[in-house]
Amino acid sequence: MAEKVIVITGAAGLIGSGVVRHLNDLGHANLILVDELDHSEKVKNLQGKQYQTLLPISGLFNWLQGRESEISAFIHLGACSDTLEQNESYLLENNTRYTQRLAEYALKNGQRFIYASSAATYGDGSKGFSDAHDLLDLLQPLNLYGKSKHLFDLWAKQEGVLDHIVGLKYFNVFGPNENHKGRMASMVYKMIPVIQQEGVIRLFKSSEPEKFADGGQCRDFIYVKDAVKMTCDFLNDKRGGIFNIGRGEPTTWNELAGAVFKALNKLSNIEYIDMPQDLVRQYQNYTCAEMGKYKELNFSYDTDEAVKDYIQNYILLDRRW
Repeated sequence: MAEKVIVITGAAGLIGSGVVRHLNDLGHANLILVDELDHSEKVKNLQGKQYQTLLPISGLFNWLQGRESEISAFIHLGACSDTLEQNESYLLENNTRYTQRLAEYALKNGQRFIYASSAATYGDGSKGFSDAHDLLDLLQPLNLYGKSKHLFDLWAKQEGVLDHIVGLKYFNVFGPNENHKGRMASMVYKMIPVIQQEGVIRLFKSSEPEKFADGGQCRDFIYVKDAVKMTCDFLNDKRGGIFNIGRGEPTTWNELAGAVFKALNKLSNIEYIDMPQDLVRQYQNYTCAEMGKYKELNFSYDTDEAVKDYIQNYILLDRRW
């Protein structure tokens, strides 16, 4: 692997730039990055990192021609990740078909192919959060983004190649290098300016009060540093298939907000507001990854530690990882 290059798409994003940092720390600079530096914050995500070249998304396949023997692996993280995107044709082309083309290239040339699926494929969670392949056909994503990811998973299964590639279903990843994500940034990132300016956090009231108290809705939050390590481990772990990337433990919004207040050394102050009606039908009140495929789970951070590290060492200092 040291002699050949690793191609990383979505390389200036939250997880992608973290992958570059992690591989650099392991001594790898033989990296081909693929992304659009269409935001000043994405430019900052790559500052100080080592790589061979940066390609635009549209230029990757031309670059690949004739370089089959130079590549050891793909880590394909590039996609439109906006869960509110309504242009299905765009999502199918950008998320599904692009991934199919890249997977076919990697499979044809015997290269490791690791790609980002998503926990959004699990829909409302009524079918559970198992990454078992025999349950794939039962899943019903709630939005077009989740559907575009699910369609590739199904394609890989139907083509009989799912065990020869690695699909990672990321749950709620947060941490440094997400400044560019706008409305899709984590709630940890969004909470900071509100607390600093108003001293309060507003959480949605429960849409299922018989199951969840206000602010008691749950998410499986995982710190980007742990998610990145789990991702890169598959360069050497030669198993194939779909794997959840989460902690396997739910955290309530109340607990997350409490961790943010604590990291800012402020007293907790939470208010509850009505959830917009157009969000109710696609809102997940509970997510928790089933992590049984992992024999050992060695996380470096629990939620409180992750929030503290993120806020005190990155957000407040305007630093990138």
